[in-house]
Amino acid sequence: MSAPAPALVPTLALALKQQLKSGRQAVIDNFLANGKAEILLGALKDAVDVALIRAWTEFGLPPSAALVAVGGYGRGELFPHSDVDVLILLQEQPDAELQGKLEELVQLFWDIGLEIGHSIRTVEECLREAKADITVQTSLLEARLIVGNAALFQELKQRCDAAMDAQAFFQAKTLELRQRHAKYEDTPYSLEPNCKESPGGLRDLQVILWVAKAAGLGDSWRKLAERDLITPTEARQLKQNERALKEVRIRLHIVTGRHEDRLVFDVQTAIAESIGFHNSDTRRASEYLMQRYYRAAKAVTQLNAILLQNIEARLFPEMVSPVAINQRFNEVNGFIDIAADDTFDTTPSAMLEVFLLLALHPQLKDMTARTLRALWHSRFKIDNKFRRDPANRALFLQILQAPQGVTHALRRMNQTSILGRYLPNFRAIVGQMQHDLFHVYTVDQHIMMVVRNVRRFMLSEHAHEYPFCSQLAANFEKPWLLYIAALFHDIAKGRGGDHSQLGMQDAHDFCTDHGLSKEDTELVVFLVENHLTMSQVAQKQDLSDPEVIAHFAQVVRDERHLTALYLLTVADIRGTSPKVWNAWKGKLLEDLYNMTARVFDGQAPSAERELKNRQEEALKNLRLYGLPDHAHEKLWAQLDVVYFLRHDASDIAWQTRVLHDRIDSETPVVKCRIAPIGEGLQVTVYLKDRSDLFARICSYFDGKNFSILDAKIHTTRHGYALDTFLISDPTFADNYRDLISLIEHELGEALRAQGALPAPCCGRLSRLSRNFPATPLVDLRPDERGQQYLLTVSANDRNGLLYSIANVLARYKVNLHTAKIMTLGERVEDIFLIDGAVLDNPRSQIQLESDLLDVLRI
Repeated sequence: MSAPAPALVPTLALALKQQLKSGRQAVIDNFLANGKAEILLGALKDAVDVALIRAWTEFGLPPSAALVAVGGYGRGELFPHSDVDVLILLQEQPDAELQGKLEELVQLFWDIGLEIGHSIRTVEECLREAKADITVQTSLLEARLIVGNAALFQELKQRCDAAMDAQAFFQAKTLELRQRHAKYEDTPYSLEPNCKESPGGLRDLQVILWVAKAAGLGDSWRKLAERDLITPTEARQLKQNERALKEVRIRLHIVTGRHEDRLVFDVQTAIAESIGFHNSDTRRASEYLMQRYYRAAKAVTQLNAILLQNIEARLFPEMVSPVAINQRFNEVNGFIDIAADDTFDTTPSAMLEVFLLLALHPQLKDMTARTLRALWHSRFKIDNKFRRDPANRALFLQILQAPQGVTHALRRMNQTSILGRYLPNFRAIVGQMQHDLFHVYTVDQHIMMVVRNVRRFMLSEHAHEYPFCSQLAANFEKPWLLYIAALFHDIAKGRGGDHSQLGMQDAHDFCTDHGLSKEDTELVVFLVENHLTMSQVAQKQDLSDPEVIAHFAQVVRDERHLTALYLLTVADIRGTSPKVWNAWKGKLLEDLYNMTARVFDGQAPSAERELKNRQEEALKNLRLYGLPDHAHEKLWAQLDVVYFLRHDASDIAWQTRVLHDRIDSETPVVKCRIAPIGEGLQVTVYLKDRSDLFARICSYFDGKNFSILDAKIHTTRHGYALDTFLISDPTFADNYRDLISLIEHELGEALRAQGALPAPCCGRLSRLSRNFPATPLVDLRPDERGQQYLLTVSANDRNGLLYSIANVLARYKVNLHTAKIMTLGERVEDIFLIDGAVLDNPRSQIQLESDLLDVLRI
C-alpha cells in the first residue's frame, strides 16, 4: 500500500484527532463516574493504539518495519496527559524516501494531539544505545508491539534479554533511585510532593518491577509473591497503594489539563473534592487527601526497602555466616537481622532494641528485609502495656542518649511507624500539613529536621556550619534533653489551642513517665513552652533597650536555659524551610544570647555601660583606618544615645569614617559595603531629613527587586537623616563590587530628585500566597514609655509591599525611627517605631490604619 496523497493527510489527521479526542473524553468521563484507575489507563492506551495503527496502515509502511510502544506506554498504561513513547523499528537504515515518509508519520502523530517521543532505529542500534544508556535499556524492557513486523520485534526482545546483565541493571537502577530520593530530600512528606518521582511515589514501584523483570523474577506483585519475595498480604498492600497513587496522578492530569505530577497547593483542594473529600470543622478537604497520599507513600517506601533487599539477595547470593550481636540479633553482611522469625513476638521490647543497636553499631547499614518485614507486621504489639513497661522506657531513653546514630535511629523509627506507635501523640501529626507558608515539611518531618539540626551542633564534623552553636553545644551537659524538647515542641500542632501549652503537658508526662529528674523535666517543659519566645524577642523587639534584655533574662532564668533555648531556636528556624533562615536572623539571635549571658555574668543591662563600650570599640576600629584622634568628635556631637545603642561598634566606625568630613553635606551621601554578617549589603544614607525619605529609598530598592532585611532610621541633632539598610538578593554574591558602585550612584541620584513619589506597583501574590492568604493585620499602639508608637503589619508578601506601606506613612508625614522587616516564607511581619502629629488624633489614627489595610489587601 502506498502512502496517502499529501492532500489527504490533513483529512486523515483531522479524522484521527477527532476520533482520539472523543475516545479519550469518553474514557475520562467513565473514570470520573466509577473511579477505576486501571480501566482508564488501559482504555487510554487502547485508544492511542487504534489511532497509531490506523495511521501506520494508511501510510503504507513496509512490512519489514514495526511500530513499538516503549516506556510507560509500552507497559500498557497511559495517563491522560502522559507522553506517548514509540520506537519505529527497522531492519536496516531507511533510504531517503522511507525517511521522508517516517518524518511525515511522526508529524501526523503530533498533529492528532499526541505528545510523542520517538526514535527510529535498527535492532543493532537499539542494542548499542541500550548498552550506553540505562534509560534506553529500561524503556526497551517494557517494549510492546503495536503493529508491524512481529518477527523483528521478537528478535529485538530476545537480543535485549540476552544482553541484559541483571546484576549491573539492579545496581544502576538502585543508584538512580538513591539519587532521585536525595533530590527530593529523602522524604515522601514534602507539602507539594511529586506523586511520580518523590520517595514513595509511582517511580519507586516501577523500579521494583523493572529490576524484578530484568532478573526474571516476575513482572507483577502477584508473581513476586509467588516467588516468595513478598507475602500475599504485602502484595495486596502494594497493589492497593499503587492504585491510590495512580488515582492521584490521573486526577492531577485531569484537573490541570496537562502533564503535571506535582501535588501543588493550587490543585489539592480540587483533587480532594473530586475524590469525595470535604471540609470538616477541623480540617480541610486537601488535608484528608494529603494524609491519604502520605500514608500510601510511606507504605510504599517501607515495602520498597523490603523488596529491593530480597531481590538483591537473589541476584547477589552470598554465603555469609551470621555474626551474633546478642541472643536476639545477628549481623549479616552489614545488616542487622533477627535471630528468629518470631523474635518480635516473643520479645516485643526488641522492636526498640533493634534501633538502639543500629545507633550503637555504626557499621550496620540497616535492617535485613526479614527484620523489616517482621517489624512492620509486629508494630501493633506496641500498646499501652508496652509503653508502661519500665524496660521499654529505658530502651527509648538509651536511643536518645546514644553517642551516635540518634537522628538515623529516630528517622527509621518514624519510617517504620514504631515512633508513632510508641508516642501516640506523635502518630497524630505524621503526614499532617502546615498551612503557615514557611514550613515546607509536614509536622513530623519538621520535627525530624529539628532533631537533626540539634544533633549536628553536637558533632565536630559539622562545627563549620554554625560555629557558635557548636561551641555552646560542646559544653552542654545532657544534650539528649534537647532531642526530647525537639520531639515535643510541635507535637500538639493541629489539636486546636496553643500548641506550645498543649505540647508542654505532653512533654511533662513523657519526662515523668520516663523517670527524668525534676530539674531535667523542668528544662524540657520550659523549652517546649517557650520554643517561639527567643525568635519573637530577637526579631520583633528592640534589642538596644535594656528593659527588653532584662525581661528576657527573667524568662530564661539562667545560662543553662538560655543556651538550651538558643540551640533549639536556631535548629527550629533552620528546620522550617531553606528560605526562612538567613545570616541576619542568626545575628539577631546571637546578639540576644550574648546580651542575656552578660546579665547572668552579673552585668545588669545598662545603657550607659553599653554606650561607653560601643564608643570605645568604635574608636579602636577608627584607629585602624588611620584617622586623626579627634576626627569623630564633630559627627558624634550630633548623635544621641539611641544611635549608639542601635548600631554595632563596626557600623559606628564605618559610618564615622565615611561621614566625619561631610557632616554638613548639601548633597546626599550614599555608601555601601558587604554586610559584616557575611550576607547581603549594608547601605548607609546621609542627607538633610525629609518626610518622604524612607519611602523614596524603599522605592529605589523595590525597583531593583532587592529585599530589605533591616532598617535603622536615625535623625541627627542638626536635622540630618542617618539611615542604615541591610538588603539582600540571590544575585549579590556574583557581583558585589559592581553592585556597590551602582547602588551608591543610582540611589544618590534618586535622592537628589524632588518630584512626586512614583505610584507603588501592585506586585502579584505568589502561588502559595494565593492558596493560603494571610489575613492582613495592622496594629498601632503606644510603646511602653508612651512617647512613640509601635506599628505592626502582617500580610502576604509581594513585590512593592514595603514601599506601599512607606508611601502611606509619607503621606501622613509619619516619622520613622526603626523598621524590623521579617519575612516568614510567603508572609511578612514588619514592625515600625514611629511618631508624628497625626498619631495624636484618634480619627487620623483610624484613617491611617484603614489606608494601610487597603495597601495590604491589594
